[in-house]
Amino acid sequence: MTSHWTVIMIKIAVTGAAGRMGKTLIEALANSSTAQLTVAIEHPSSSLIGADAGEVAGIGKSGVAIGADLAAVINEFDVLIDFTVPAATIANAQMCGANQKGMVIGTTGFDEQQKAALNAAIAPIAIVMAANYSIGVNLCFKLSKLAAEVMGDTADIEIIEAHHRHKVDAPSGTALKLGEVVAEATGRDLDKVAVYGREGQTGARDQKTIGFATVRAGDVVGDHTVLFAHEGERVEVTHKASSRMSFASGAVRAAGWLADQPAGLYDMQDVLNLH
Repeated sequence: MTSHWTVIMIKIAVTGAAGRMGKTLIEALANSSTAQLTVAIEHPSSSLIGADAGEVAGIGKSGVAIGADLAAVINEFDVLIDFTVPAATIANAQMCGANQKGMVIGTTGFDEQQKAALNAAIAPIAIVMAANYSIGVNLCFKLSKLAAEVMGDTADIEIIEAHHRHKVDAPSGTALKLGEVVAEATGRDLDKVAVYGREGQTGARDQKTIGFATVRAGDVVGDHTVLFAHEGERVEVTHKASSRMSFASGAVRAAGWLADQPAGLYDMQDVLNLH
């Protein structure tokens, strides 16, 4: 007797489909056994509107044409993966919130007003929102929390990050998340203790501060280090990404996980059961 299993593929929309991250997401979806690309969206001014998303991503014809209007295809996907810019993400969230579509959000650089608008838009739906979708980076969040709990009261804590020259926000969302993790673990308010640059006669370092150093150069995909420095020794928690595929694969994994979740705001720690 032969049994036949039917795999229900989760239908995914990718916005910013012709960007660096969008193309990697399309490739990751082509390799997925649980999710498939059904919608690809770009800015209306893009010269690639109407082009095949797979061909734009360099993986061959996918049968999905890049469009410009999310509203026109709102019934053709289950989850939207959005790695764009804050204004676009908020507009997409309002559309998804009104139509009960899940979202995986990788956009960073929201200001306080934009965060409030986003939170209002996503209230009715299931969302995964993470500073970084790499499984390795999310493990580093956990390891940094542990190191901060053990060493944070006496160590100097510095966060160093490097990205490609095209990245428009600084520090990276991942670096800020690492800062939030160690601040919370040591009972500090990051807004009050963060130092984002040093120049001139700064005086001796206040042990309670959490320093950030940002490098923008070449084609660096993403490097992050949390440094815990004592007199006589130091511990470094470091992650280096060599390909955007690590982020894309994690985002696709998050979308698959999200399809079974009730409305709420989740992060990759939830997806990976690292809490």
